Amino acid sequence: MSTDASARPSPQEFIDARPMGRRQRLIVRVGLLTMVAEGLDIAIAGFVYPRIKEDWGVGGGAVTVTVTLGVLAMIVGGVAAGPLADRHGRKIVTLAGTVCFGLCTAAMGFTQGIGLFAGLRTVACLGLGAVLPSMMVLVADWMPAGRRVQMVALAFAGVTAGTTVGGILASVLVPAFGWPTLLVVCGLAPLLLIPAIVRVVPESVSVLAARKRPREELRGALETVAPGEDLSRVDWDHSTERTRTRPTPRAVLSRGVARMTLLLWLCFFLGQGVAFVILTYLPELAEREGLTEAKAAVSVAAFGWGGLIGQLSVSFVLKRFDRFRVLALLWVMTVAGLGAAALAAGRFAALLVTAFLLGLCLPAATAVLQAVTAVAYPPAVRATAVSWANSAGKAGPLAGAVSGGIMVDAGWSLSAVMLVLTLPVALALLATLKLYARGRGQREEEPPHTVAPRPVPGLGSEQP
Repeated sequence: MSTDASARPSPQEFIDARPMGRRQRLIVRVGLLTMVAEGLDIAIAGFVYPRIKEDWGVGGGAVTVTVTLGVLAMIVGGVAAGPLADRHGRKIVTLAGTVCFGLCTAAMGFTQGIGLFAGLRTVACLGLGAVLPSMMVLVADWMPAGRRVQMVALAFAGVTAGTTVGGILASVLVPAFGWPTLLVVCGLAPLLLIPAIVRVVPESVSVLAARKRPREELRGALETVAPGEDLSRVDWDHSTERTRTRPTPRAVLSRGVARMTLLLWLCFFLGQGVAFVILTYLPELAEREGLTEAKAAVSVAAFGWGGLIGQLSVSFVLKRFDRFRVLALLWVMTVAGLGAAALAAGRFAALLVTAFLLGLCLPAATAVLQAVTAVAYPPAVRATAVSWANSAGKAGPLAGAVSGGIMVDAGWSLSAVMLVLTLPVALALLATLKLYARGRGQREEEPPHTVAPRPVPGLGSEQP
């Protein structure tokens, strides 16, 4: 074997080239469970706020302020977490965020007034905003290049699974024990994952290299996922991330990648905004068409179950097909689903099917976007890229709340609202096609089964 440095892989290249091992599968499972805990925490708020109004006699304005502060806190948490994770470590940010939202959510169950409740919810949402991108990047960093897209999408499916579990828990715990018990249970759940995160998930080698940690620490992290393998051929002194890309937030908006970054942000913003409008206003719009409250609720549930199935399924589709083509197809199917929903207004069976179809597509598109963003940037700025893209996505529901409220208050029908929503989805499709064209122009054609990351000029590129 040649010992020439040019023929020896860096630690990240060593991970990229080897097949997935047992520890890497455990890392994906821990990431998936962490996302379940995140989805659980996000979902229960919708079941708690109506009870707070009744029990404490607070007005809708106070609840609206609490919700708004929570969304803004998630945006701030995401924006701050990315650079911190790139500079100081993804693992420490993940742990801090998990402890933060777990403890604060559990403490909310013991509050007696809206003021303290709102304060704790705001702090909890700071943690929620930090955990998702940092954990997704931890998963991405430890996956081989050929499986990275698939495994990130699979782990992200935990968010939708968590919202589904949250609805089930709420239906059982709230009637029997009250909403405070629901908060305590859902707050303790993520804290139970802390030992697993500490023991199973090592810090990213790219972060350790960027922080110039001792070679023994890098070797120890690599031995965790590759026990018994010969690491003598690894070039510990070579790190493409350290030499080509400095872990600064400005790198994701630097010349050569700014356009790609903005297109990704646009897709996140539009996709999450449309999903918010559907989830929030579909019940009221369906009731206007003559459906009962129960049937309207079932339609929303169909969207949720479709989302869970879609996100789990798309992670396996990404193993064989180009991620941008999959994303474009999901946008096309969403436009078709919105059009079908417009035609199905007032007919319960047809609306149920179209709601399920929309659930299959929109959340799956978000999962693909997570994976696309995680592999579009080198490890040195990956956490910043993912967290800022998610923060851009969180702004979508804010815009959706305003635009959806205007349409509903103006008396628009279900058909009219669904048709209007095709416009932002069509814009997301156009942005995706531009991303696909950009990627094709930057690299040689890959075999159909290849899902290796595309290079990013100006930032460095991952090795296939």
